[in-house]
Amino acid sequence: MARAEIWMWGFMLVLVIGHCQLQGAHGAESIQGLGVNWGSLASHPMDPRIVVNMLKANKINKVKLFDADSWTVSAFYGSDIEVMVGIPNDQLNKLADSSSKAEDWVKKHVTKHMHSGGANIRYVAVGNEPFLKSFNGTYVDTTLPAMENIQKAIDKAGYGDRVKVTTPLNADVYESNSNKPSDGDFRSDIRNNMKQIVDFLHSRDSPFLVNIYPFLSLYQNEGFPEDFAFFDSQSRTIEDKNAQYSNVLDANFDTLVWSLKKAGYPGLKIVVGEIGWPTDGDKNANINNAKRFYKGFLKKMASNKGTPLRPGTIDVYLFSLFDENLKSIDPGNFERHWGIFRYDGIPKFPIDFSGQGEEKWPEAVKGVVYQEHKWCVLSQDVKDLSLVPEAVSYACAGADCTSLGFGCSCANLDVAGNASYAFNQYFQTRDQSVEACDFNGMATIVTQDPSKGSCLFPIEIESSGSRLRLKHALGGILIGLSLFFL
Repeated sequence: MARAEIWMWGFMLVLVIGHCQLQGAHGAESIQGLGVNWGSLASHPMDPRIVVNMLKANKINKVKLFDADSWTVSAFYGSDIEVMVGIPNDQLNKLADSSSKAEDWVKKHVTKHMHSGGANIRYVAVGNEPFLKSFNGTYVDTTLPAMENIQKAIDKAGYGDRVKVTTPLNADVYESNSNKPSDGDFRSDIRNNMKQIVDFLHSRDSPFLVNIYPFLSLYQNEGFPEDFAFFDSQSRTIEDKNAQYSNVLDANFDTLVWSLKKAGYPGLKIVVGEIGWPTDGDKNANINNAKRFYKGFLKKMASNKGTPLRPGTIDVYLFSLFDENLKSIDPGNFERHWGIFRYDGIPKFPIDFSGQGEEKWPEAVKGVVYQEHKWCVLSQDVKDLSLVPEAVSYACAGADCTSLGFGCSCANLDVAGNASYAFNQYFQTRDQSVEACDFNGMATIVTQDPSKGSCLFPIEIESSGSRLRLKHALGGILIGLSLFFL
């Protein structure tokens, strides 16, 4: 080999090694089509800017929001993270009835952010699971008209080719009497409405957004085979028309594929709007199961195998980014514990967003400010515990006590421990106010962490939301006063 050739070969080798080292230093990219849900039902929300920095550090490039709060959306300016903004169900009626109100909404929540260096808004999610059976048909007649009016307003604003309208639907909009995907069809009571919605989605090249929860299959049915909710076992399979299903996600997803086929739209794109596993609030909701679920699920997503009827890449949004202590617990106590990250932005378990299955912790949120290092607990001077249950009930009516249930992270506390946990939750939710740690003289403030084992007694964070909004409000008042006195 000539000396020049040897030098060139060595130079190329150095470039390859250097590239590999660079890739290793920055970590693998997240899975194609992977996004996260970011809910806002927390008593102490974080500054969106530090959350966006965390998303970028973890190479998460897509986010689904449940509203269109301007403070949150503006945090994505210049990030190039793809954003889906949401419209709550309680706004569907007015948007369905008035095209002018739809135009106003689009101007305020979409057009405002669509400038050079602004937010990369790609979808508007109209409503949130509006066809749930538990809503008793409240939103059935207003969802599609609201979608149409919002899309017309987006078109009028000149962003129709860039911003698409859809609606997040729960998997209960379709069903299969035999549990086989091929028997799937849209629910008979809403079949005509669903046909109209998929017709609209097809006409606008918008995706069908569906929420699928393997955890709920296990939670709602004691006889459900546990392994079928995960992705690391072949102990049970369902055979259906030459297709084999070894997990409930594939079976559920392809039930929707069959439903769309029967509605006349076999090729309509499907996006999984929510999928995840909670870590508390139920005997099956724990960190070990969540870690197992995400490891198998993300590995499956990285393989791009898709499902038997839809091979290839599937776009998904993990649910959820953070725990939310104000969520309704009507579906179950687990509702407040879907977060991959705790309420304060600390990850709960190792998770590899690249789908390679590595045991690595994601980047935490940096810049979180905690309140003072103190807790509210049951006083040791209390000897008569007969009044404690009433005080605990009062505290839990005004704060989140869902970790105290059977099989939960704080289930092993004694009576005094239960009282201390409840008192502290109430105390922290109210910004550690001295008046919030009384309970008829039974409570006291301490500076030693009372956490025990798996049971975390949290210290609440400083609410960036209220602090910054107050700052902006005061700034506006001062500006107004200065103009007044000019």
